[in-house]
Amino acid sequence: MTQTPGEVWADMVRGNERFISGEPLHPRQDVERREQLASAQHPSAVLFGCSDSRLAAEIIFDKGLGDLFVIRNAGQVISESVIGSIEYAVAVLHVPLLVVLGHDECGAVRAAIDSAQPDAAPLPPHIAQLIAPIAPAVQRVAAAEGLGADGLPDPVEVGREHLRDTVAELLEGSELISAAVAAGTLAVVGANYRLLEGRVAPDVMIGSLATS
Repeated sequence: MTQTPGEVWADMVRGNERFISGEPLHPRQDVERREQLASAQHPSAVLFGCSDSRLAAEIIFDKGLGDLFVIRNAGQVISESVIGSIEYAVAVLHVPLLVVLGHDECGAVRAAIDSAQPDAAPLPPHIAQLIAPIAPAVQRVAAAEGLGADGLPDPVEVGREHLRDTVAELLEGSELISAAVAAGTLAVVGANYRLLEGRVAPDVMIGSLATS
């Protein structure tokens, strides 16, 4: 049965609550499920998140095989391959929900903050290219004097700004994604994962997420 974006998100929130409480169900992870998926997949959501080893999407949402179409790179930074993969999930797999997931203590965010300092050593070129899209968020937080205890831009605020930039860039960079949102067949949730608590906290919600 096809779920609405709101129903999918509500189910993911319930799974996250089970993970937080230490009572996960570990659903759809058995041999029977593996056999069901051998010839086709029907995920309920596409998730674009950071590659951080502490951010395992299926675990923190208490999901199973075939439930999530997951795309990850350091700092959840937009690229052509990321957009193409999300468009595939939306256009071919017909997922009703896109979740963009950042987190606290992000190494890519910290690297972007540190590299913006006047005495910063040059980064390896591929790493510098990867974190470049986070620089605008660093600059905005610094300009607003959103500083942490170390006198540098607060990484939590930078991460939040970067998450919002990422969601906006996805909608601006993909006519397919923005059209699906406009048509009501796709909703987008930008959220931050709190490592210690285990909670996924939504920050940006676009499209219809009603459950009835």
